[in-house]
Amino acid sequence: MSRLITRTNPDDLHPTPGYHHVTVVEAGRTAYLAGQCPLDRTGAVVAPGELEPQVDQIVANALVVLEVVGAVPEDVVRSVIYVVSSRNDELGSVWQWFNASELAPAFTTASTLLGVAQLGYAGQRVELDLTAALPC
Repeated sequence: MSRLITRTNPDDLHPTPGYHHVTVVEAGRTAYLAGQCPLDRTGAVVAPGELEPQVDQIVANALVVLEVVGAVPEDVVRSVIYVVSSRNDELGSVWQWFNASELAPAFTTASTLLGVAQLGYAGQRVELDLTAALPC
């Protein structure tokens, strides 16, 4: 694989809970994944209204998409997590569940966690947006 990914936390900024303030990709191709939703193979929302099972489904879906483009979680250079909630404890729980999953290395990069009012599917509580650096 021909790429160099550098993740940095400047000394003059606050410490982070696992992610990095900046990620630089020196060379290569980039994959922009569509927002990964908690949908099963039939297109149905998994566990409408429930956070943890939806995170599990999103992890499974994201791993499939990364594999299709020849990437692994360590190749992710940007992540955005959307959670239908205004509660800090729920946002924190979602962050922890993603970081305890097989996808965890994807969240050591430049990351954003957002509480939002609504997502695209009825009963959907979580969505994940990933960008990955690919081999040349």
